[in-house]
Amino acid sequence: MNHSTPLKMAPEEFEGGTAIACVILGLAFLVGAPGNLLVIWTILRHVKQRSHTVVLILHLAAADLLVLITLPVWIYSLAQSWVFGEATCKAMVYVINACMYSSVFLITLMSVERFVAVRYPFASAGWRRKKALNKVLLALWTVAFLFSIPVIPTQVVEEEDGEAHCLYREYSSDNQELVCLLLETLVGYILPFTILVVCYGCLCSRITQMTFKSKRKSTVLIASVVVVFAICWTPHHIGNFLSFAILATKHSFHDVSDNLESVRSTMAFIAGALVFISSTVNPILYMFAARSFRSSLRDTGIQKLFRHISSTSPGEGNREVSFVSKRHSNQTHSSQCVSEPKDQMDILIKMCEKNPS
Repeated sequence: MNHSTPLKMAPEEFEGGTAIACVILGLAFLVGAPGNLLVIWTILRHVKQRSHTVVLILHLAAADLLVLITLPVWIYSLAQSWVFGEATCKAMVYVINACMYSSVFLITLMSVERFVAVRYPFASAGWRRKKALNKVLLALWTVAFLFSIPVIPTQVVEEEDGEAHCLYREYSSDNQELVCLLLETLVGYILPFTILVVCYGCLCSRITQMTFKSKRKSTVLIASVVVVFAICWTPHHIGNFLSFAILATKHSFHDVSDNLESVRSTMAFIAGALVFISSTVNPILYMFAARSFRSSLRDTGIQKLFRHISSTSPGEGNREVSFVSKRHSNQTHSSQCVSEPKDQMDILIKMCEKNPS
């Protein structure tokens, strides 16, 4: 049985859809690829002291770039036909799926890190000193590629009207399709976004109470990345929910199943475009956020933005510690200097020297 994925925008299903799809994908490539390259180059070249947040932004830009560099091949295959063989088809869809998982994992980790930084800043500073981020990122990318393995046996190239298309997944049974859909929906959407909602639900009141406006800007920027990602990927997973409904009704309610299949096929056009747009939008968000940081042509706003994020992230500079310490009285501050570990006490001492009361 064949199952249309959200990345599919089959020409026979949409009158004139091919031309529109090619224009959308072309614009996504022209804007997104240079934008993500700029983010990667700026961080690697100009941000020497990188906080956890900036490192996660770097990896997110790399994941988005991996998706976007496949667009010329997709544009050609939509306008003509798939001429690159089934192995290439499987490999490209596998990479896109792995980047999908890695992106949602990175955004979730970024949000959890921001939550910990605001609510438990000393714990987050200590975590940074353990140099655990590299191990976490290695595990994250490994898990993302492992969860994408089901794509390899199911993605196929099929011919329609004499033209081959890398647009279909073929499952050996309904159970196999159900397991693959559940894996993608639970791991790639429901669980991560549940964590995101909890984190930002707990942070809503804290964001307005933050002492430093710059730190509030960093948190709002990350929240905007989360919102855009949710908007762009929700149609994809709505398509998965429709697939669940089709599997449940196709044997008993054929008319209902056919109607749902029609809706899913129509949604696939919008969802497919949004999937690639999601990899394009983040650099635009950074550019908007960086406008207030630009002071000269040589020192661009986006460079200062990432330096600023590093300076207001856990374990970087004394702004983070200042934010926490101002919430306590002088007596509480003194007792904390005694009770905290030596590395945290050193931070407080430096802060006290620079900001004497």
